[in-house]
Amino acid sequence: MHEVVFSDKRQRAYGVRNVDIAKRLIDYGFHPPTMSFPLIVPGALMVEPTETECREELDLFIAAMKAIDRECRENPELVRTAPHRTRLGRLDEVAAARHPVLRWRPQASPSRAEASPEGAPSERPLSPEP
Repeated sequence: MHEVVFSDKRQRAYGVRNVDIAKRLIDYGFHPPTMSFPLIVPGALMVEPTETECREELDLFIAAMKAIDRECRENPELVRTAPHRTRLGRLDEVAAARHPVLRWRPQASPSRAEASPEGAPSERPLSPEP
C-alpha cells in the first residue's frame, strides 16, 4: 500500500471533524496523518505508511480507526476534545498562527499528565480513556 485517503463525511453527522480524528489518534499512540489534503476530498485524512511498516502495526492502526469511528457515534465529545493522554491538551491553532511564540518559557502550572495520573501518556494504548 502506498497511501490511502479517508473522509470525515460520516463522522461530521456527529459533529466530529478530521482534525478531531487526527488528535484522537495521538491517544492511541499514532502520529496524526496529513489533514485536508488532497483538496478534492472534503475533510480528508491522508495516511502514508512507510514501506517498512509491518502488518501488525497496520492492523493496530486500522483497529484504532475503527475504535475512533465507534467513539464518534457513542461519545463524540471524547473525540472532539482529544488528545487526552498528552502533556498538553489541544492547542488554539488560530491564536498560535496569529501570535506565534518563538521562544520557550518555563511553565508555572503542572502539566495535565503530572496533575492527573490517568492522563499520563503510555505506549500504544489499546483503549485510551481521558
